[in-house]
Amino acid sequence: MVLACCWGCDSGDDQTYINEIDTWHAERIDRLRSETGWLSLVGLHSLGQGVNVVGSADDADVKLGKMVPERLGTIVLTGEKADFQVHGDVPVHLFVDGAPTESAFAGGAIKTDGQGAPDMFSSGSLVFYVIQRGEKYFLRVKDRQSEVLQNFTGIDRYPVKEEWRVTARLEGAPGTVRVANVLGQVAAEPSPGTLVFEISGLSHRLEPTGKPGEGLFVVFGDASNGHGTYPGGRFLVTDPPNDDGEVVLDFNRAYNPPCVFSEYATCPLPGADNMLLLDITAGEKMWGTGH
Repeated sequence: MVLACCWGCDSGDDQTYINEIDTWHAERIDRLRSETGWLSLVGLHSLGQGVNVVGSADDADVKLGKMVPERLGTIVLTGEKADFQVHGDVPVHLFVDGAPTESAFAGGAIKTDGQGAPDMFSSGSLVFYVIQRGEKYFLRVKDRQSEVLQNFTGIDRYPVKEEWRVTARLEGAPGTVRVANVLGQVAAEPSPGTLVFEISGLSHRLEPTGKPGEGLFVVFGDASNGHGTYPGGRFLVTDPPNDDGEVVLDFNRAYNPPCVFSEYATCPLPGADNMLLLDITAGEKMWGTGH
């Protein structure tokens, strides 16, 4: 494994803490390197209500390229229900726990990600499944032998510094926040309140998503976006607030959204209330040229 080291880490920072962040990042890289991680994402195909023919034929509704037969099968959408029928004796398998099952899929009703963990299928090196975004449905396609996955060597990071680990307090009442994604859709997501914190003596605020009592998810932008970090912002995950409503925001754990690796991801974007007017020179830097 080739990883971006935290070159230039401040010698005044606790080495145990630095090692903790390095371990966290190494585990993230391992997840990205998995055969169905974000580095394998190669397609996002719109599905319409009714019959959607999947295959490599020119007249297929969903064209997956020459690595699959001309007629792989059909996906039929009826409202929120999905059905997948394989064409003839084409070998398509359920993909479970990182591997295709031995028996070929016989066809029938399937789960989308709007109903929980989606049913995943494999054909050759491809893995595909149906996702729901708002009222729209898509076939997400991953390639376990994708060029991006094969050539990935890691993500550069800023030096780990404890000054970027701050304690925020959760203020306000639970409610919802409007979150936009790269598809132009806007959804109302549950939020436990507003995170208020200080950096260099100045107060800042972020609107997280998450249900009361659970860990929080933050999509944020800052002045480094487009100047060292991904223009579309970064993500941060926290532990649940403690009994005093305090939450640790560790920007050394700020990481790139999937959209940095593929144009086929459906990433949320930071809202105006989550644009910080300072450079967060912590966490992951820009990867590649972005999308």
